[in-house]
Amino acid sequence: MTKLESIIIANRNFVRPDAFPPLPKSPKKQLAIFTCMDTRLVDFLEPAMGLKRGEAKVIKNAGNIIIDPMGGGVIRSLVAGIFMLGVEEVYVIGHRDCGMAELDADALKEDMIARGISPDVIDIHVPDLKQWLGIFSHPVENVERVVKILRHNPLIPKDVPIHGLLFCPNDGHLDVVVNGYTQENFAEQLL
Repeated sequence: MTKLESIIIANRNFVRPDAFPPLPKSPKKQLAIFTCMDTRLVDFLEPAMGLKRGEAKVIKNAGNIIIDPMGGGVIRSLVAGIFMLGVEEVYVIGHRDCGMAELDADALKEDMIARGISPDVIDIHVPDLKQWLGIFSHPVENVERVVKILRHNPLIPKDVPIHGLLFCPNDGHLDVVVNGYTQENFAEQLL
């Protein structure tokens, strides 16, 4: 049985009439989470925050990294969430033991070439692979950097608090890295 077949069978067993009442598109708790795609966070991060299905918009990418601070998918998703879906607060959540903090760009390039990706294609489209991947040295520094990028983005309203948290994928513990309510100049920007 292929992985696709097993997923479809599981889905057929999962779906039951009237088992899942429809939910509104807007997040019930008016918040958005921008976090990492790490599989250890699935079915763990949101419950650790006291969130249930339909209560938050969740945006994920490798390492919760912002590469394009104006035109990227993260900014587009946050702007849509704020202006179209009622998001009032943003939570940038990195996590301990993040693979993006340990990634070796040269080894990745070698793996890509070994799997048939042309070195010319890599060099043309991503000449600085390390920058394109957004490799960082420590998850806390990355959370602080992403919060700063979002806070200074002209498309994000100044009345939207941007919080930064660090999650432990082993026990579910959250640490506050940046409190968006007391973030530098936040109160002044509201006046």
